[in-house]
Amino acid sequence: MKLFSLLLDFLLPPSCPVCGAMVDEHGRMCAECWGKFNWISDPKCCVCGYPFPANIDLGDAPMCPTCAAGKNELDWLRSACVYDDVSKNIMLPFKHAGALKYRLVMSRAMINSLRELSNKQQGISNKSSSENNLPTQTKSLLMPYCLCPDVILPVPLATRRLWKRGYNQATVLARPIAKHFGVPIDHDSVRRKYRPDMGHMTASARTENIRGVFRVARPDRIRGKTILLVDDVMTTGATFHELRRVLKRAGAASVIGVTFCRVVRAI
Repeated sequence: MKLFSLLLDFLLPPSCPVCGAMVDEHGRMCAECWGKFNWISDPKCCVCGYPFPANIDLGDAPMCPTCAAGKNELDWLRSACVYDDVSKNIMLPFKHAGALKYRLVMSRAMINSLRELSNKQQGISNKSSSENNLPTQTKSLLMPYCLCPDVILPVPLATRRLWKRGYNQATVLARPIAKHFGVPIDHDSVRRKYRPDMGHMTASARTENIRGVFRVARPDRIRGKTILLVDDVMTTGATFHELRRVLKRAGAASVIGVTFCRVVRAI
């Protein structure tokens, strides 16, 4: 395998998938392109990963108003970066135009966001209650979900859209994540009906459009499991909210998620 890798590097030298500059390894961006992305780091909401301004200290487990009110779309969520003019220049071609050359860059960033939180949560869980003084509700939210998903579920596409596009972008991203964490992928337990594309819909229209679109075909594979949902982008959270609803109804223990990017609106 190492010999094959060396031969591949000789015949096709690794290059940045964004600008074409030479890099050390296939599937990596150059430092200049990497620096243009708005990567999400601390401080951020301990539940949904909503990014807060960098110059304020919110403690070990800050929560955004949405999650504090119990209106979070998933039990736990992380995104690698903010959806903006930079990230959409690779996300949209990857999603709609077959630009699969971005898949490793995107999935590695998602793995990094999962690893970063798992390390942080491990540190918090090792503290005594007298040291962290976190509320019971917050402690339960800080369970290291990303260390122990039972199954990875790429957000399904309707069959008509899958045939038209030729691939499910969420599945493409999920494969390296599943390999990294040693967790199986479930392609068949949830089915999706065809509905009009939600790209230009309002938040309320998205919620109405997505209602009832998912069906759990194999509840025996869902019951009692922690499900890690994988998708390319979170816009309003309507898709995740509906998936969580049907999966919890089918008996899932918890439903968590990771995306490459997310839309960040003022809250």
